[in-house]
Amino acid sequence: MEPIITAAAIRAAEADWFSAHPGGDLMGRAAEAVAHQTARLLTGRESWGVLVVAGPGNNAGDALFAAADLPDLLGRSVPLWVWPVVERTHEDGLAAALQAGAVVVDAGAALTLASGVGVIIDGLAGLGGRPGLPDAALAVARAASEAHIPVVAVDLPSGLVADSVIAHPSFAADVTVTFIARKLAHVAEPAASACGRVELVDIGVPVAMTGTWRITADDVRSWYPWPGPRSDKYSRGVVGLDTGSLAYPGAALLGVDGALHTGAGMVRYAGPARESVLAAFPSVVAPLDPLAPGRVQAWVCGSGWPSADAARLEHRLRDRVPTVIDAGALTGLPATLPPGCLLTPHAGELARLLSVDRHDVEADPLAHARTAVRRTGATVLLKGATQYCVRPDGAAMIAEPGPAWSATAGSGDTLAGIAGALLAAGLDAWRAGAMAASLQARAAAILPGPRTPSEVAARGLPDAIVALRAPD
Repeated sequence: MEPIITAAAIRAAEADWFSAHPGGDLMGRAAEAVAHQTARLLTGRESWGVLVVAGPGNNAGDALFAAADLPDLLGRSVPLWVWPVVERTHEDGLAAALQAGAVVVDAGAALTLASGVGVIIDGLAGLGGRPGLPDAALAVARAASEAHIPVVAVDLPSGLVADSVIAHPSFAADVTVTFIARKLAHVAEPAASACGRVELVDIGVPVAMTGTWRITADDVRSWYPWPGPRSDKYSRGVVGLDTGSLAYPGAALLGVDGALHTGAGMVRYAGPARESVLAAFPSVVAPLDPLAPGRVQAWVCGSGWPSADAARLEHRLRDRVPTVIDAGALTGLPATLPPGCLLTPHAGELARLLSVDRHDVEADPLAHARTAVRRTGATVLLKGATQYCVRPDGAAMIAEPGPAWSATAGSGDTLAGIAGALLAAGLDAWRAGAMAASLQARAAAILPGPRTPSEVAARGLPDAIVALRAPD
Protein backbone atom coordinates (compact mmCIF):
# COMPACT_ATOMS: atom_id res chain seq x y z
CA MET A 1 0.00 0.00 0.00
CA GLU A 2 1.15 3.51 -0.74
CA PRO A 3 0.85 6.05 2.09
CA ILE A 4 -1.18 9.21 1.55
CA ILE A 5 0.19 11.87 3.89
CA THR A 6 -1.27 15.06 5.34
CA ALA A 7 0.37 18.43 4.91
CA ALA A 8 1.06 18.60 8.64
CA ALA A 9 2.82 15.23 8.55
CA ILE A 10 4.95 16.37 5.60
CA ARG A 11 6.02 19.52 7.42
CA ALA A 12 6.86 17.49 10.53
CA ALA A 13 8.91 15.03 8.46
CA GLU A 14 10.84 17.89 6.85
CA ALA A 15 11.50 19.46 10.26
CA ASP A 16 12.84 16.14 11.57
CA TRP A 17 15.06 15.76 8.51
CA PHE A 18 16.56 19.23 8.90
CA SER A 19 17.18 18.54 12.60
CA ALA A 20 19.16 15.46 11.63
CA HIS A 21 20.87 17.16 8.66
CA PRO A 22 21.73 20.75 9.57
CA GLY A 23 22.39 22.74 6.43
CA GLY A 24 20.95 20.00 4.21
CA ASP A 25 19.67 20.97 0.76
CA LEU A 26 16.22 19.60 -0.03
CA MET A 27 15.45 22.51 -2.34
CA GLY A 28 18.23 21.58 -4.74
CA ARG A 29 16.89 18.05 -5.11
CA ALA A 30 13.36 19.30 -5.61
CA ALA A 31 14.40 21.91 -8.15
CA GLU A 32 16.32 19.33 -10.17
CA ALA A 33 13.20 17.17 -10.47
CA VAL A 34 11.06 20.15 -11.49
CA ALA A 35 13.65 21.19 -14.09
CA HIS A 36 13.68 17.74 -15.69
CA GLN A 37 9.88 17.65 -15.99
CA THR A 38 9.87 21.15 -17.47
CA ALA A 39 12.55 20.23 -19.97
CA ARG A 40 10.48 17.27 -21.16
CA LEU A 41 7.46 19.49 -21.76
CA LEU A 42 9.63 21.93 -23.72
CA THR A 43 10.36 19.25 -26.31
CA GLY A 44 9.00 20.54 -29.59
CA ARG A 45 8.81 24.04 -28.15
CA GLU A 46 12.51 24.79 -28.30
CA SER A 47 12.10 28.41 -29.30
CA TRP A 48 9.57 29.17 -26.57
CA GLY A 49 10.30 30.32 -23.07
CA VAL A 50 9.21 29.60 -19.53
CA LEU A 51 7.10 31.71 -17.19
CA VAL A 52 7.57 31.13 -13.48
CA VAL A 53 4.57 32.12 -11.35
CA ALA A 54 6.32 32.69 -8.03
CA GLY A 55 4.91 33.10 -4.56
CA PRO A 56 6.79 34.15 -1.44
CA GLY A 57 7.67 30.70 -0.07
CA ASN A 58 9.82 27.66 -0.68
CA ASN A 59 7.70 26.41 -3.57
CA ALA A 60 8.82 29.51 -5.44
CA GLY A 61 12.41 28.64 -4.55
CA ASP A 62 11.97 25.18 -6.10
CA ALA A 63 10.45 26.74 -9.22
CA LEU A 64 13.05 29.50 -9.59
CA PHE A 65 16.06 27.24 -9.10
CA ALA A 66 14.48 24.82 -11.60
CA ALA A 67 14.18 27.61 -14.16
CA ALA A 68 17.79 28.60 -13.53
CA ASP A 69 18.87 24.99 -14.23
CA LEU A 70 17.13 24.79 -17.62
CA PRO A 71 19.85 26.37 -19.82
CA ASP A 72 22.48 23.94 -18.56
CA LEU A 73 20.05 21.01 -18.69
CA LEU A 74 19.00 21.74 -22.28
CA GLY A 75 22.39 22.96 -23.47
CA ARG A 76 21.00 26.21 -24.87
CA SER A 77 19.63 29.53 -23.75
CA VAL A 78 16.01 29.58 -22.60
CA PRO A 79 13.89 32.75 -22.43
CA LEU A 80 12.78 33.04 -18.80
CA TRP A 81 10.24 35.31 -17.17
CA VAL A 82 9.40 35.54 -13.47
CA TRP A 83 6.16 36.96 -12.09
CA PRO A 84 6.39 37.55 -8.32
CA VAL A 85 2.65 37.48 -7.63
CA VAL A 86 2.80 39.31 -4.30
CA GLU A 87 5.78 41.46 -5.38
CA ARG A 88 8.23 39.45 -3.32
CA THR A 89 9.56 35.96 -3.70
CA HIS A 90 12.32 33.57 -2.66
CA GLU A 91 15.43 35.75 -2.76
CA ASP A 92 18.10 33.16 -3.49
CA GLY A 93 15.92 31.48 -6.11
CA LEU A 94 15.22 34.78 -7.82
CA ALA A 95 18.93 35.64 -7.84
CA ALA A 96 19.71 32.31 -9.53
CA ALA A 97 16.98 32.83 -12.13
CA LEU A 98 18.18 36.37 -12.88
CA GLN A 99 21.72 35.11 -13.31
CA ALA A 100 20.35 32.62 -15.87
CA GLY A 101 18.83 35.53 -17.81
CA ALA A 102 15.32 35.73 -16.35
CA VAL A 103 13.30 38.92 -16.63
CA VAL A 104 10.90 40.00 -13.87
CA VAL A 105 7.43 40.90 -15.17
CA ASP A 106 4.23 42.27 -13.69
CA ALA A 107 0.68 40.84 -13.71
CA GLY A 108 -0.21 42.38 -17.07
CA ALA A 109 2.83 40.96 -18.82
CA ALA A 110 2.30 37.59 -17.14
CA LEU A 111 -1.26 37.48 -18.50
CA THR A 112 0.04 38.16 -22.00
CA LEU A 113 2.78 35.54 -21.68
CA ALA A 114 0.37 32.95 -20.25
CA SER A 115 -1.09 32.22 -23.67
CA GLY A 116 2.20 32.15 -25.58
CA VAL A 117 5.04 30.64 -23.56
CA GLY A 118 6.29 27.07 -23.85
CA VAL A 119 5.70 26.05 -20.22
CA ILE A 120 4.47 27.68 -17.02
CA ILE A 121 6.05 26.60 -13.74
CA ASP A 122 3.52 27.07 -10.96
CA GLY A 123 5.42 27.93 -7.79
CA LEU A 124 2.83 30.25 -6.28
CA ALA A 125 1.56 28.34 -3.25
CA GLY A 126 2.68 25.33 -1.27
CA LEU A 127 1.18 22.88 1.18
CA GLY A 128 -0.04 25.70 3.38
CA GLY A 129 -1.72 27.57 0.56
CA ARG A 130 -5.25 28.90 0.89
CA PRO A 131 -8.04 27.56 -1.31
CA GLY A 132 -8.50 29.36 -4.61
CA LEU A 133 -6.35 31.94 -6.36
CA PRO A 134 -6.01 35.72 -6.28
CA ASP A 135 -7.83 37.33 -9.21
CA ALA A 136 -4.68 38.10 -11.19
CA ALA A 137 -3.32 34.57 -10.77
CA LEU A 138 -6.70 33.07 -11.65
CA ALA A 139 -6.70 35.09 -14.89
CA VAL A 140 -3.26 33.71 -15.77
CA ALA A 141 -4.35 30.16 -14.94
CA ARG A 142 -7.42 30.47 -17.15
CA ALA A 143 -5.46 32.00 -20.01
CA ALA A 144 -2.96 29.13 -19.89
CA SER A 145 -5.76 26.57 -19.85
CA GLU A 146 -7.57 28.16 -22.78
CA ALA A 147 -4.34 28.29 -24.80
CA HIS A 148 -3.37 24.72 -23.82
CA ILE A 149 -0.05 25.86 -22.35
CA PRO A 150 1.61 23.05 -20.37
CA VAL A 151 1.88 23.69 -16.63
CA VAL A 152 4.32 22.09 -14.19
CA ALA A 153 3.07 22.46 -10.62
CA VAL A 154 5.49 22.33 -7.72
CA ASP A 155 4.09 19.99 -5.07
CA LEU A 156 0.45 20.91 -5.73
CA PRO A 157 -1.38 23.11 -8.26
CA SER A 158 -1.80 26.47 -6.56
CA GLY A 159 -5.39 26.95 -5.45
CA LEU A 160 -5.89 23.38 -4.27
CA VAL A 161 -5.61 22.32 -0.62
CA ALA A 162 -3.38 19.32 0.04
CA ASP A 163 -5.76 17.56 2.42
CA SER A 164 -8.97 18.30 0.51
CA VAL A 165 -10.75 16.70 -2.43
CA ILE A 166 -12.45 19.97 -3.41
CA ALA A 167 -11.60 21.38 -6.85
CA HIS A 168 -11.04 24.97 -5.79
CA PRO A 169 -10.16 27.43 -8.59
CA SER A 170 -6.56 26.54 -9.37
CA PHE A 171 -3.90 26.05 -11.99
CA ALA A 172 -4.57 22.95 -14.07
CA ALA A 173 -1.27 21.09 -14.22
CA ASP A 174 -0.09 18.74 -16.90
CA VAL A 175 2.48 17.44 -14.42
CA THR A 176 2.64 17.88 -10.67
CA VAL A 177 6.03 17.20 -9.14
CA THR A 178 5.63 16.29 -5.49
CA PHE A 179 7.97 15.08 -2.80
CA ILE A 180 8.14 12.64 0.12
CA ALA A 181 4.61 11.23 -0.41
CA ARG A 182 1.39 11.89 -2.26
CA LYS A 183 -1.31 13.96 -0.61
CA LEU A 184 -5.07 13.45 -0.75
CA ALA A 185 -5.61 16.10 -3.43
CA HIS A 186 -3.24 14.19 -5.73
CA VAL A 187 -5.32 11.01 -5.70
CA ALA A 188 -8.93 11.99 -4.90
CA GLU A 189 -11.42 13.47 -7.32
CA PRO A 190 -12.35 16.11 -8.22
CA ALA A 191 -9.12 17.78 -7.03
CA ALA A 192 -6.94 15.09 -8.62
CA SER A 193 -8.01 16.06 -12.14
CA ALA A 194 -6.27 19.43 -11.69
CA CYS A 195 -2.99 17.70 -10.82
CA GLY A 196 -2.45 15.97 -14.15
CA ARG A 197 0.24 13.30 -13.98
CA VAL A 198 1.72 13.21 -10.49
CA GLU A 199 5.45 12.50 -10.33
CA LEU A 200 6.50 11.48 -6.83
CA VAL A 201 10.18 12.24 -6.22
CA ASP A 202 12.23 10.69 -3.44
CA ILE A 203 14.30 13.46 -1.85
CA GLY A 204 15.47 11.34 1.06
CA VAL A 205 12.92 12.32 3.72
CA PRO A 206 11.40 9.32 5.56
CA VAL A 207 7.62 9.01 5.35
CA ALA A 208 5.69 9.38 8.57
CA MET A 209 3.01 6.94 9.69
CA THR A 210 -0.42 7.51 8.22
CA GLY A 211 -4.01 6.33 8.50
CA THR A 212 -4.73 6.65 4.79
CA TRP A 213 -3.34 4.47 2.03
CA ARG A 214 -3.78 3.85 -1.68
CA ILE A 215 -4.00 0.31 -2.97
CA THR A 216 -1.23 -0.65 -5.40
CA ALA A 217 -0.99 -3.10 -8.26
CA ASP A 218 1.14 -5.35 -6.07
CA ASP A 219 -1.60 -5.39 -3.44
CA VAL A 220 -4.27 -6.35 -5.96
CA ARG A 221 -2.04 -9.11 -7.30
CA SER A 222 -1.07 -10.55 -3.91
CA TRP A 223 -4.49 -10.27 -2.24
CA TYR A 224 -6.48 -11.93 -5.00
CA PRO A 225 -7.54 -15.42 -3.79
CA TRP A 226 -5.76 -17.49 -6.41
CA PRO A 227 -6.95 -21.14 -6.56
CA GLY A 228 -4.43 -23.90 -6.01
CA PRO A 229 -4.18 -27.53 -7.12
CA ARG A 230 -6.19 -28.68 -4.07
CA SER A 231 -8.92 -26.05 -4.35
CA ASP A 232 -12.57 -27.02 -4.65
CA LYS A 233 -15.78 -25.03 -4.94
CA TYR A 234 -16.10 -24.75 -1.17
CA SER A 235 -12.55 -23.65 -0.48
CA ARG A 236 -12.82 -21.03 -3.24
CA GLY A 237 -15.80 -19.50 -1.46
CA VAL A 238 -19.57 -19.95 -1.42
CA VAL A 239 -21.35 -16.61 -1.64
CA GLY A 240 -25.09 -16.14 -1.15
CA LEU A 241 -27.06 -13.30 -2.72
CA ASP A 242 -30.39 -12.10 -1.37
CA THR A 243 -30.82 -9.33 -3.89
CA GLY A 244 -33.32 -8.01 -6.40
CA SER A 245 -37.09 -7.65 -6.24
CA LEU A 246 -40.09 -7.90 -8.53
CA ALA A 247 -39.58 -4.22 -9.35
CA TYR A 248 -35.78 -4.50 -9.80
CA PRO A 249 -34.86 -8.04 -10.89
CA GLY A 250 -31.85 -6.76 -12.83
CA ALA A 251 -29.96 -5.99 -9.62
CA ALA A 252 -29.94 -9.71 -8.83
CA LEU A 253 -28.55 -10.58 -12.26
CA LEU A 254 -25.83 -7.94 -12.03
CA GLY A 255 -24.69 -9.04 -8.57
CA VAL A 256 -24.54 -12.69 -9.61
CA ASP A 257 -22.62 -11.68 -12.73
CA GLY A 258 -20.04 -9.90 -10.58
CA ALA A 259 -19.67 -12.77 -8.13
CA LEU A 260 -19.33 -15.48 -10.78
CA HIS A 261 -16.78 -13.64 -12.87
CA THR A 262 -14.69 -12.70 -9.85
CA GLY A 263 -14.11 -16.42 -9.31
CA ALA A 264 -16.54 -17.53 -6.61
CA GLY A 265 -16.50 -21.29 -6.11
CA MET A 266 -20.28 -21.36 -5.80
CA VAL A 267 -23.04 -18.79 -5.95
CA ARG A 268 -26.29 -19.43 -4.10
CA TYR A 269 -29.24 -17.18 -4.92
CA ALA A 270 -32.04 -16.70 -2.40
CA GLY A 271 -34.21 -13.87 -3.66
CA PRO A 272 -37.35 -13.15 -5.68
CA ALA A 273 -35.64 -13.17 -9.10
CA ARG A 274 -34.93 -16.92 -9.04
CA GLU A 275 -36.24 -17.76 -12.53
CA SER A 276 -34.38 -14.88 -14.17
CA VAL A 277 -31.14 -15.74 -12.41
CA LEU A 278 -31.30 -19.44 -13.35
CA ALA A 279 -32.16 -18.62 -16.97
CA ALA A 280 -29.09 -16.41 -17.24
CA PHE A 281 -26.69 -18.39 -15.02
CA PRO A 282 -27.42 -22.13 -14.86
CA SER A 283 -24.43 -22.76 -12.56
CA VAL A 284 -26.11 -20.81 -9.74
CA VAL A 285 -27.71 -22.83 -6.96
CA ALA A 286 -31.16 -21.36 -6.28
CA PRO A 287 -33.32 -23.41 -3.90
CA LEU A 288 -37.09 -23.26 -4.10
CA ASP A 289 -37.18 -22.16 -0.48
CA PRO A 290 -35.13 -18.94 -0.22
CA LEU A 291 -35.25 -19.15 3.57
CA ALA A 292 -33.15 -22.34 3.48
CA PRO A 293 -30.49 -21.71 0.85
CA GLY A 294 -27.73 -23.85 2.34
CA ARG A 295 -24.39 -22.91 3.85
CA VAL A 296 -22.61 -19.79 2.63
CA GLN A 297 -19.37 -18.07 3.64
CA ALA A 298 -20.62 -14.57 2.85
CA TRP A 299 -23.89 -12.82 2.00
CA VAL A 300 -24.74 -9.96 -0.34
CA CYS A 301 -27.94 -8.12 0.59
CA GLY A 302 -29.82 -4.99 -0.40
CA SER A 303 -29.11 -4.51 -4.11
CA GLY A 304 -32.44 -4.00 -5.84
CA TRP A 305 -34.46 -3.85 -2.64
CA PRO A 306 -37.10 -1.17 -3.26
CA SER A 307 -37.02 -0.08 0.40
CA ALA A 308 -35.69 -1.04 3.80
CA ASP A 309 -36.60 -4.55 4.92
CA ALA A 310 -35.23 -5.08 8.40
CA ALA A 311 -36.66 -8.60 8.72
CA ARG A 312 -35.13 -9.71 5.42
CA LEU A 313 -31.74 -8.37 6.42
CA GLU A 314 -31.92 -9.77 9.93
CA HIS A 315 -32.61 -13.25 8.57
CA ARG A 316 -29.34 -13.20 6.60
CA LEU A 317 -27.34 -11.67 9.43
CA ARG A 318 -28.28 -14.61 11.65
CA ASP A 319 -25.75 -16.74 9.76
CA ARG A 320 -23.02 -14.56 11.35
CA VAL A 321 -20.92 -14.58 8.19
CA PRO A 322 -19.36 -11.52 6.51
CA THR A 323 -22.09 -9.61 4.68
CA VAL A 324 -22.10 -6.96 1.98
CA ILE A 325 -24.93 -4.54 2.80
CA ASP A 326 -25.89 -2.43 -0.19
CA ALA A 327 -28.57 -0.02 -1.43
CA GLY A 328 -32.00 -0.68 0.14
CA ALA A 329 -30.60 -2.60 3.09
CA LEU A 330 -28.54 0.41 4.22
CA THR A 331 -31.62 2.13 5.65
CA GLY A 332 -32.72 -0.84 7.72
CA LEU A 333 -29.57 -1.52 9.74
CA PRO A 334 -29.91 -3.11 13.17
CA ALA A 335 -28.35 -1.42 16.19
CA THR A 336 -25.47 -3.93 16.14
CA LEU A 337 -23.96 -5.62 13.11
CA PRO A 338 -22.02 -8.89 13.23
CA PRO A 339 -18.28 -8.75 12.59
CA GLY A 340 -17.06 -8.61 9.02
CA CYS A 341 -19.86 -6.56 7.47
CA LEU A 342 -19.11 -4.27 4.52
CA LEU A 343 -21.44 -1.34 3.82
CA THR A 344 -21.33 -0.06 0.23
CA PRO A 345 -23.12 3.32 0.02
CA HIS A 346 -22.70 6.02 -2.57
CA ALA A 347 -22.57 9.64 -1.37
CA GLY A 348 -26.35 10.06 -1.34
CA GLU A 349 -26.90 6.86 0.62
CA LEU A 350 -24.21 7.77 3.11
CA ALA A 351 -25.76 11.21 3.53
CA ARG A 352 -29.12 9.62 4.37
CA LEU A 353 -27.45 7.18 6.73
CA LEU A 354 -25.78 10.05 8.61
CA SER A 355 -28.65 12.57 8.24
CA VAL A 356 -26.43 15.14 6.50
CA ASP A 357 -26.47 16.83 3.11
CA ARG A 358 -24.94 14.99 0.17
CA HIS A 359 -22.81 18.08 -0.53
CA ASP A 360 -21.18 17.66 2.90
CA VAL A 361 -20.26 14.05 2.12
CA GLU A 362 -18.81 15.01 -1.26
CA ALA A 363 -16.78 17.85 0.28
CA ASP A 364 -15.17 15.59 2.90
CA PRO A 365 -15.82 11.95 1.98
CA LEU A 366 -13.19 10.40 4.23
CA ALA A 367 -14.43 12.14 7.36
CA HIS A 368 -18.01 11.07 6.70
CA ALA A 369 -17.02 7.49 5.89
CA ARG A 370 -15.12 7.36 9.18
CA THR A 371 -18.20 8.71 10.99
CA ALA A 372 -20.29 5.91 9.48
CA VAL A 373 -17.70 3.37 10.61
CA ARG A 374 -17.83 4.66 14.17
CA ARG A 375 -21.63 4.57 14.24
CA THR A 376 -22.09 1.12 12.72
CA GLY A 377 -18.91 -0.78 13.64
CA ALA A 378 -18.74 -2.02 10.05
CA THR A 379 -16.26 -1.44 7.26
CA VAL A 380 -17.52 1.16 4.77
CA LEU A 381 -16.79 1.30 1.05
CA LEU A 382 -17.87 4.76 -0.12
CA LYS A 383 -18.49 4.54 -3.86
CA GLY A 384 -17.92 7.31 -6.39
CA ALA A 385 -15.33 8.74 -8.75
CA THR A 386 -12.82 8.04 -5.96
CA GLN A 387 -13.69 5.08 -3.74
CA TYR A 388 -12.68 4.91 -0.09
CA CYS A 389 -12.73 1.81 2.06
CA VAL A 390 -12.55 2.52 5.81
CA ARG A 391 -12.25 -0.20 8.44
CA PRO A 392 -13.43 -0.07 12.07
CA ASP A 393 -10.16 1.35 13.41
CA GLY A 394 -10.46 4.31 10.99
CA ALA A 395 -7.71 3.25 8.58
CA ALA A 396 -8.68 4.15 5.01
CA MET A 397 -7.67 2.67 1.69
CA ILE A 398 -8.31 4.38 -1.65
CA ALA A 399 -9.12 2.06 -4.54
CA GLU A 400 -7.62 2.25 -8.00
CA PRO A 401 -9.48 4.73 -10.21
CA GLY A 402 -11.60 3.56 -13.11
CA PRO A 403 -12.57 5.22 -16.39
CA ALA A 404 -15.43 7.70 -16.36
CA TRP A 405 -17.39 5.34 -18.63
CA SER A 406 -18.00 3.07 -15.63
CA ALA A 407 -20.30 5.62 -13.96
CA THR A 408 -23.46 3.78 -15.04
CA ALA A 409 -26.60 2.48 -13.35
CA GLY A 410 -26.04 -1.07 -12.14
CA SER A 411 -22.29 -0.80 -11.56
CA GLY A 412 -22.89 -0.74 -7.81
CA ASP A 413 -24.95 -3.94 -7.96
CA THR A 414 -22.12 -5.66 -9.81
CA LEU A 415 -19.57 -4.28 -7.33
CA ALA A 416 -21.55 -5.75 -4.44
CA GLY A 417 -21.33 -9.19 -6.04
CA ILE A 418 -17.58 -8.82 -6.61
CA ALA A 419 -17.06 -7.84 -2.98
CA GLY A 420 -19.22 -10.73 -1.79
CA ALA A 421 -17.14 -13.23 -3.75
CA LEU A 422 -13.94 -11.87 -2.22
CA LEU A 423 -15.40 -12.00 1.30
CA ALA A 424 -16.47 -15.61 0.75
CA ALA A 425 -12.95 -16.46 -0.41
CA GLY A 426 -11.59 -15.28 2.93
CA LEU A 427 -10.52 -11.66 2.44
CA ASP A 428 -11.32 -9.32 5.31
CA ALA A 429 -13.87 -6.61 4.58
CA TRP A 430 -11.26 -3.83 4.24
CA ARG A 431 -9.27 -5.61 1.57
CA ALA A 432 -12.37 -7.06 -0.09
CA GLY A 433 -13.93 -3.62 -0.49
CA ALA A 434 -10.84 -1.92 -1.91
CA MET A 435 -10.03 -4.98 -4.06
CA ALA A 436 -13.56 -5.18 -5.46
CA ALA A 437 -13.55 -1.54 -6.50
CA SER A 438 -10.07 -1.87 -8.00
CA LEU A 439 -10.89 -5.05 -9.95
CA GLN A 440 -14.01 -3.44 -11.38
CA ALA A 441 -11.94 -0.38 -12.37
CA ARG A 442 -9.39 -2.59 -14.10
CA ALA A 443 -12.14 -4.53 -15.87
CA ALA A 444 -13.72 -1.32 -17.14
CA ALA A 445 -10.34 -0.05 -18.36
CA ILE A 446 -9.91 -3.19 -20.46
CA LEU A 447 -13.14 -2.37 -22.31
CA PRO A 448 -12.88 1.32 -23.28
CA GLY A 449 -16.00 3.16 -24.28
CA PRO A 450 -19.60 2.81 -23.15
CA ARG A 451 -20.17 -0.68 -21.77
CA THR A 452 -22.90 -2.16 -19.65
CA PRO A 453 -22.02 -3.41 -16.16
CA SER A 454 -22.76 -6.94 -17.41
CA GLU A 455 -20.19 -6.58 -20.19
CA VAL A 456 -17.63 -5.27 -17.73
CA ALA A 457 -18.28 -8.25 -15.44
CA ALA A 458 -18.47 -11.01 -18.03
CA ARG A 459 -15.72 -9.82 -20.37
CA GLY A 460 -13.58 -7.43 -18.39
CA LEU A 461 -13.24 -9.13 -15.02
CA PRO A 462 -11.77 -12.45 -16.25
CA ASP A 463 -9.24 -10.62 -18.42
CA ALA A 464 -8.35 -8.23 -15.60
CA ILE A 465 -7.79 -11.11 -13.19
CA VAL A 466 -5.68 -13.09 -15.65
CA ALA A 467 -3.63 -9.94 -16.36
CA LEU A 468 -2.74 -9.70 -12.66
CA ARG A 469 -0.35 -12.60 -13.15
CA ALA A 470 1.81 -10.43 -15.41
CA PRO A 471 3.59 -7.51 -13.71
CA ASP A 472 2.33 -4.06 -14.77
